[in-house]
Amino acid sequence: MGPDPGSLGKFEAQALLCTDLDTPPEQIVAWFVLRWQVEVTFEESRRHLGVETQRQWSDLAILRTTPALLGLFSLVTLLVHRLLQGKDLPTRQAAWYQKAHPSFSDTLAFLRYNCGPPELFGGRLHRPRSWKSHAVCWIA
Repeated sequence: MGPDPGSLGKFEAQALLCTDLDTPPEQIVAWFVLRWQVEVTFEESRRHLGVETQRQWSDLAILRTTPALLGLFSLVTLLVHRLLQGKDLPTRQAAWYQKAHPSFSDTLAFLRYNCGPPELFGGRLHRPRSWKSHAVCWIA
């Protein structure tokens, strides 16, 4: 359950547990915070790429597709990082929700907008410098 917009900065009580009884509470919280980035990555890959939603009937098929989809997540991220050339990724905003940081959906939108055919996605922020860079975009 997500946070209530009216209670920004307030959180419901949670129990963070650890099997090592000698671990200080501050370290448990630090591990929890680090884990959050991993959870966000899995949620974004699940939502946008279908990780863990495959409709295969065999465990072997799932074992093959999940690493490929996570690899696709990495490939998209690296490709957009390269296309940005040190600039910030544009973050799409909604009137009811202001994001502080871009998400994977912003990454996909940037890639579609810059690498897809204009008739399909509605234009580009910049034109590829050569057919080679255009071809690299099509690979993604």
